[in-house]
Amino acid sequence: MTETLSPALTRRIALSAQGFGRPRPTAPGARHVRDLVRKLGVVQIDSVNVVTRTHYLPAFSRLGDYPREALEAEAWGKRRSLFEYWGHEASMLPLEMQPLLRWRMERARDGAMWTGLARFGRERRDYIDGVLAEIERRGPVTGGDFAEGPRGQPGWWSWSDGKRALEWLFWAGLITTKTRRGFERVYDLTERALPARIIDLPTPDEPDAQRELVRIAGRAMGVATMADLRDYFRLPLADAKARVAELVEAGELIEVAVRGWRQAAYLSPGARRPRKVHGAALLSPFDNLIWARDRTERLFGVRVRLEIYTPAHKRAHGYYVLPFLEDEAITARVDLKSDRQGGRLLVQAAWREPEATNDTAAGLALELKLMAAWLGLEGVEVVGKGDLAGALNDAL
Repeated sequence: MTETLSPALTRRIALSAQGFGRPRPTAPGARHVRDLVRKLGVVQIDSVNVVTRTHYLPAFSRLGDYPREALEAEAWGKRRSLFEYWGHEASMLPLEMQPLLRWRMERARDGAMWTGLARFGRERRDYIDGVLAEIERRGPVTGGDFAEGPRGQPGWWSWSDGKRALEWLFWAGLITTKTRRGFERVYDLTERALPARIIDLPTPDEPDAQRELVRIAGRAMGVATMADLRDYFRLPLADAKARVAELVEAGELIEVAVRGWRQAAYLSPGARRPRKVHGAALLSPFDNLIWARDRTERLFGVRVRLEIYTPAHKRAHGYYVLPFLEDEAITARVDLKSDRQGGRLLVQAAWREPEATNDTAAGLALELKLMAAWLGLEGVEVVGKGDLAGALNDAL
């Protein structure tokens, strides 16, 4: 018979699978970062830098005040353990997963990418091949190499077409990020940028690679619907359905029902079932736990929407809003901004959620102070609105 899980147990399974509910290490460092990214399978990258760039935040949420340089070394250092590619969106992933995405790279070469970029690949393939040959000859390049010079002289290719060529080559897996300068990618040939031990790994066929990606997604979520499993690594629908069915048949996913969920769900056989989950965390809006808005609502009963692209007068909660996870519930959300010149972490709005408690403001204040110190800021200041702003200001 199909097991039926309660919403509370489902939430605890999901939180545990995502690395919550464990005591934070006293001195988090590179090993903790490596282990965490392997556990999550993928960390999304985004350029918005209002608080700090989002790829730094999942480790802070789970580990506390780890050195951001540890993540930078793992992603872009000489002895890196991560690489960049299209995983969920633009992402960091463990190096050993690179063969699992070669099928996507091969499909990209046949046009499976953004429509405009695919069209550019068809129409300007000779140009793209020329860019690739130039990278092979010259060595690492950046998008800035395509910008106009100080006297209006073009670089060795025009910026717009050159940038498109780099994006096409990146998606096709022919070049990859060797390192970054600031936030700008430095590209090189994939076989030069990644260790030989990764390049020499055999390429699995598509079904095998996709099954492993679904296994990783299942472990990282604990319990998930078909849509959740598909979305984690953005698998094609037909492929995801086939791979999930195969894993269920093999006993590597267990079909379950979750009370209140309309869709069938799938449990990872090794998922922990904690009786309680304790801890506090500020969550990036791009955090793996909440990036799928429908799943977030199913798990927590909270409607989370990214409002960066919403006109200011129509925003319900703010520009860059981080939900606050208190034990097993999202109890608040805060619109934050790093005032680097003033040395303050600004709370531009603070809002209660239905499961907020009398301790929410105090718990949130502690986490905000920790975040400010981690970011090298001197303190936290409430400067905005919201029904939790007054209590939070008192707690601070």
